[in-house]
Amino acid sequence: MIEAFLTEVLAEDVGRGDLYALIADAIPSRAVILAKSDGVLAGRRYSDVLAQMEGFSLSWHFNDGDTFVQGDVLADVDGDSQTLLRIERTLLNILLHASSIATLTRRFAEIVAPYGTKLLDTRKTRPLLRVFEKYATRCGGAVNHRMGLDDCLMLKDTHLKTIENLEAFMDRARRTIPFTANIEMEAECMEDAKRFMRLGADIVMCDNMTPEELRQVVIFKQEHFPAVLLEASGNISLDTVEAYAQTGVDAISSGALIHQAQWIDLSMKMQ
Repeated sequence: MIEAFLTEVLAEDVGRGDLYALIADAIPSRAVILAKSDGVLAGRRYSDVLAQMEGFSLSWHFNDGDTFVQGDVLADVDGDSQTLLRIERTLLNILLHASSIATLTRRFAEIVAPYGTKLLDTRKTRPLLRVFEKYATRCGGAVNHRMGLDDCLMLKDTHLKTIENLEAFMDRARRTIPFTANIEMEAECMEDAKRFMRLGADIVMCDNMTPEELRQVVIFKQEHFPAVLLEASGNISLDTVEAYAQTGVDAISSGALIHQAQWIDLSMKMQ
């Protein structure tokens, strides 16, 4: 899967061939990947596959998930000049995209860690980049939420509008979906959360509730349905995530880990 992804990414940039290679001969060359801002590394796994595919070498000084600071050399790059100049942008884009997501994710993860709350990503990913972007959140310290519609039955508000008899639907769902698949239901208020727990939801997503409202849901869950998992979601930011973690909720999901990540600064310098 990684090889196929990288083949498309490289083809996008190289097109029918690097015009530089028509003019200049290849010579042995070395470069470094230099951090020009602080961050958390992600993308090494993909970069190593790219190196194998394109015949250059990477000597890393950091692992995926490691923090680095401005001025750090992340890796030494060795190969012929034509190859290094051809893969430069592809390599940097991989590292920049993934590391930027990991860097923001780490900020969220460090805030919720003292409370034992799991930090989750979402399906709000760029088209065809879900596996890559969710890999980046893992490097930053998050736990992946579902990868797609096939690994958990989630009933959001849009689904619930289409279901006339929710009790009958839940009974049929339990007899239809795989034994290992969970059912998650989105609740927008305390009464919805109580109802969904009584109906047998494995996970209740408390969407757009205030921390005060969520705390009451947590208390009810602990008293009556301790096996049910509670997830907080809905416009949760760096400024508000601690208040949600303090409620005792099991997990917090945020699309911001990916779609609010701002690119850090990395560059490749030829030696």
